[in-house]
Amino acid sequence: MSLLFHQSFTRVRAPLMVDRYQNKKRDWPSAERVVFSGVNIQPAGSPPQSDEDTIDRQTTVTGWELQTPEGMDLDLLETDRVEHDGMTLEVDGKVGRWPDPFGPGVHHVEARLKEID
Repeated sequence: MSLLFHQSFTRVRAPLMVDRYQNKKRDWPSAERVVFSGVNIQPAGSPPQSDEDTIDRQTTVTGWELQTPEGMDLDLLETDRVEHDGMTLEVDGKVGRWPDPFGPGVHHVEARLKEID
């Protein structure tokens, strides 16, 4: 195993529910949790990318990058959350599945994550 791909995370996937106003939203208290290991999760960029919003209250958004090793696909959707190292991160955009240039299947997966404090 590579020295880069030694981390684990918990994928949190919440079902859709309809509230009393007929709005669809995620039911996070009823979310399914599945542990994945053998991935790399690091701060995005160098230094880590972050945005701060100080209009109403102090909010810091920090970017993270998740990557799988060669040959590993990952059941992760843009509507999921990731629990890692005491943080709850949101998937930021579509999950990138890079095709294998030498055959069928996925070469590796990359996902942007964001932590909102």
